Amino acid sequence: MIKKQVRILGIDDGPFRFDQKKTLVIGVVLRGNGYLEGVLKREIEVDGKDSTGVILDMIKKTRHRDQIRVIMLDGIALGGFNIVDIDRLYKECEIPVITITREKPDFDMILKTLQMKFSDWEERWKMFKDNKIYEIETPHNPIYISCKGVSVEEAKEIIKISTIRGAIPEPIRVAHIIASGVVRGESYGKA
Repeated sequence: MIKKQVRILGIDDGPFRFDQKKTLVIGVVLRGNGYLEGVLKREIEVDGKDSTGVILDMIKKTRHRDQIRVIMLDGIALGGFNIVDIDRLYKECEIPVITITREKPDFDMILKTLQMKFSDWEERWKMFKDNKIYEIETPHNPIYISCKGVSVEEAKEIIKISTIRGAIPEPIRVAHIIASGVVRGESYGKA
């Protein structure tokens, strides 16, 4: 049984252009009921390979570290194709990880794009394809998740507890709003 007050770290990147070197990443620590406890900020390289290390540093250095029970990511890639190694993230932090997207990943398009853009496309592709995607029904549209360190049933329960309105859990929605507002001066768009 997951407690309704479970503390979740929701992570999303800010809007960016592909000609930028870096982009903003925001983490928010929220209780399951939506109570905001903290905001964390870092930068990652656009299309780089540092997202996992940056998130690990974010978690290890926050005063909230011992209270975080779940990490939620808006997808498995931040800053374009800066792919988060969710297996490594889970193993090093010993905190379950759930990735959430509104759209079902188009693996054929992802593979073609990786092959076109990156000499290390095989390494990046492995991080995508090694994560099983599950479709989760919501009162609205389905969402798509992958998870490490937590069962799909537990992930569904955590998502249900932390979703206040719509289909996207509040930790990711709030991280998105803050990241967008900081970068653009006012938030807009869907998480």
